[in-house]
Amino acid sequence: MPRPILATIHAEALRHNLARMRSAAPDAKVWAVVKANAYGHGIERVYDALRAADGFALLDLQEAERVRALGWRGPILLLEGAFEARDLELCSRLGLWHVVHCDEQIEWLAAHKTQVPHRVFLKMNSGMNRLGFAPQRYRAAWARLDALPQVEEISLMTHFSDADGPRGILHQLRVFVETTRDLSGERSLANSAAALRHSDEPAVRSDWIRPGIAVYGSAPDYPGHDIAHWGLQPTMTLATRVLAVQQLLPGDTVGYGSSFTADAPLRIGVVACGYADGYPRHCSTGTPVLVDGVRTRLVGRVSMDMIAVDLTPVPHAGFGSEVTMWGRAANGAVLSIDEVAASAGTLGYELMCALAQRVPVVVD
Repeated sequence: MPRPILATIHAEALRHNLARMRSAAPDAKVWAVVKANAYGHGIERVYDALRAADGFALLDLQEAERVRALGWRGPILLLEGAFEARDLELCSRLGLWHVVHCDEQIEWLAAHKTQVPHRVFLKMNSGMNRLGFAPQRYRAAWARLDALPQVEEISLMTHFSDADGPRGILHQLRVFVETTRDLSGERSLANSAAALRHSDEPAVRSDWIRPGIAVYGSAPDYPGHDIAHWGLQPTMTLATRVLAVQQLLPGDTVGYGSSFTADAPLRIGVVACGYADGYPRHCSTGTPVLVDGVRTRLVGRVSMDMIAVDLTPVPHAGFGSEVTMWGRAANGAVLSIDEVAASAGTLGYELMCALAQRVPVVVD
């Protein structure tokens, strides 16, 4: 039989989360962000569940081709735009909308021969300091694009650096609104955190929102709020089984480096999951896990293929018992991917995207 580890993608949870994000900005159109292979879930696996979106946003041209191959005829937005001039040929052929964030991309457009003008999203660097035109250069870039016959319509966008934190968005929002005050074009500003936390600002909701992580059942501002607070549901479950049971005596250690020492008799389960499956190696003793839907903890170091868990809270558990590393257990109990990620000093994004190829995946 195959090794007893399985990732399950929950289609109904994806539908629920997308609808939840639409309710956060009911007057806006919604991009379903499917970059990084739909945050590790798989574009083909999530497509049917996310077809209620108004468009798909991603980075990679091959991913755009995959979305078109699935039958999508609506908008697809390249969030980083073209990477070289010849990318515009595929944009023309596939009808892709694309971000323009630098002078080189405008020059490529000016030289591009196309019978169908392009829809572009002109990006402002309003304070994130990654991609985009500085505010003092933004209007000139808009004027250059507006003069090109290769450009049919210009939308305006920026990206918030602190929508999930105490600094908030007002410092960037003010710059964007003032700079674009009389420019024509639809607006797109809000990611997951901005749509959930700052949607009382009409300018934030604008014409398009771009929810990513919230669609995949992770709270964008964890640990400030969890998914239950935002009405989100987990979309990925990583589950496995107990392979063996060991009975420890006081002073016995567990795993490489003997990082855990039992201070009393302890029953542990050895579980078929490790860092080669995408489970974070940096998770240490105390990281939460569910055994038969009951919350317990990891003990010792994560190895390539196995971890050990404390069976004390689950005296009935033994060989073959269900172990939920994150997501939803068979009894309905939920362990948020955010909580596991926090134990590893990272974010739920990374765990989703790091799911290893050797882990089988199904859609329920």
